[in-house]
Amino acid sequence: MEMESMAAAIGVSVAVLRFLLCFAATIPVSFLWRLVPGGPPAKHLYASVSGALLSYLAFGFSSNLHFLVPMLTGYAAMVLYRRRCGLITFVLAMGYLIGCHVYYMSGDAWKEGGIDSTGALMVLTLKVISCAINYNDGILKEENLREAQKKNRLLKLPSLIEYFGYCLCCGSHFAGPVYEMKDYLEWTEGKGIWTHSEKGRSPPSPYGATIRALLQAAFCMGLYLYLVPQFPLSRFNDPLYQEWGFWKRLSYQYMSGFTARWKYYFIWSISEASIIISGLGFSGWTDSSPPKPKWDRAKNVDILGVELAKSSVVLPLMWNIQVSTWLRHYVYERLIQSGKKPGFFQLLATQTVSAVWHGLYPGYIIFFVQSAVMIAGSRAIYRWQQAIPPSMALVKKLLVFLNFAYTLLVLNYSCVGFMVLSLRETLVAYGSVHYIGTIIPIVLILISHVIKPAKPARSKARKEQ
Repeated sequence: MEMESMAAAIGVSVAVLRFLLCFAATIPVSFLWRLVPGGPPAKHLYASVSGALLSYLAFGFSSNLHFLVPMLTGYAAMVLYRRRCGLITFVLAMGYLIGCHVYYMSGDAWKEGGIDSTGALMVLTLKVISCAINYNDGILKEENLREAQKKNRLLKLPSLIEYFGYCLCCGSHFAGPVYEMKDYLEWTEGKGIWTHSEKGRSPPSPYGATIRALLQAAFCMGLYLYLVPQFPLSRFNDPLYQEWGFWKRLSYQYMSGFTARWKYYFIWSISEASIIISGLGFSGWTDSSPPKPKWDRAKNVDILGVELAKSSVVLPLMWNIQVSTWLRHYVYERLIQSGKKPGFFQLLATQTVSAVWHGLYPGYIIFFVQSAVMIAGSRAIYRWQQAIPPSMALVKKLLVFLNFAYTLLVLNYSCVGFMVLSLRETLVAYGSVHYIGTIIPIVLILISHVIKPAKPARSKARKEQ
């Protein structure tokens, strides 16, 4: 009864309240990891057992059985067939995740305010796949590898306890962030940037950064709870919405997307606090004087970077950062043929994998295909912007603003599909604003094939694009 009354008081289901309590518990559980005696084996054991226990309390016993399937599949592939273990794990683990998405219809549960273990399984699937691919990379010639492959590849098979600790570490699979097996091992063993002797420095105190993440989480949740009653998704099916004029419908789509994002900002801020307080979030020191610690490994979102993005191209670097990094390293870069430049195919394939990873709902598929088109359109604007000579500074600033406005419009138009999920609701919402967020990017892409700007000298900014 106490759980039911608490859930009713904050307006969520008992299942969601149970998840939120266990999710918040990942912070003290991660802190206690620092105090575990007995060296790396004991820490691996604590990481795996605490993660499994939190999963059981949050989702029930069946969740751990679901988690075991991709975990054991990946490990078996690494043991039995190293030469193809990455591909085998990718296909089987992703296939199992898709099956769970279809069976549990998790998107509908999340949309209606419910919860299940599929979200945690999504994070776990990426960790299992990256571990297998990195073990596969360990037998390849180093000169043929990209920098990320050289950094993350595994030369020897992790032990089973190391592997389980990595997968379930203190509940970090609940909402991410995704991190590499090599980083997890170095952190546990006190090596690399976590060694106490590197350049005479000890790993920095995590408490200040943890408090910052918690304050950010509180602000995000407060703003979300304030906005969500005013901009409910149900309004898209309300006859009143159809009676509004074009600009009011478009502004409502913007506010709906803006509101929904604060829920994700809250979740990622909590997971960031959990990873930071354990010490795993530490990613090195800045080059400033004096040096300051960086906590980028824990960072999954740059809130201002998303909301004030000057180009759609930078959104993957600001939103769900660690998953975007995973997609870049394990999908996008591996589809690029040697000696050739990446193109729209690699971008579309990567966005399709991201869509399937989220679930086989039409809204997800449409959103991520739409995202690929959105980014391609933004690149067209950027190329024109870069071709403007310095003497036409005003025109260049106008194109910068145009790219910003384009990103704002198309992002919030596109994300309606991600929120409503069904094909009918997505098309009705898009149609209510005359498909403006689809037509504009396509027109820009077509025009870019006609009006081809002269290639300027390559700059640092251009390389980043």
